[in-house]
Amino acid sequence: MENTTLCFWVYKGEIGNEGIEQVGFARVITDLATFVYLSDVFILPDYRKLGLSNWLMDVITNHSELQEVRRFMLATNDAHALYKKYGFNQIDNPERFMQKARKSPYQQ
Repeated sequence: MENTTLCFWVYKGEIGNEGIEQVGFARVITDLATFVYLSDVFILPDYRKLGLSNWLMDVITNHSELQEVRRFMLATNDAHALYKKYGFNQIDNPERFMQKARKSPYQQ
């Protein structure tokens, strides 16, 4: 099965018109069968508290290609309350999960 990346954008204005502005984004990395990783979720500061995060999560969690995937994961520093509304919880059996974290190439 191929790897798939789905990108979701939030824009202010209408596509095709001058002055359109990207105000949010999220990326989903998935095999469309067993695993989804939600990453790079953001709404620009001037557009927060307008319900856009909730709208974006509605779009992502209801996306037709993601309905049968068994595990949907993400990492967050401060948006636990948002993700809990969409069924996300602490990891079961965190002792099973491992990571290999490398120093960011942008930090020298």
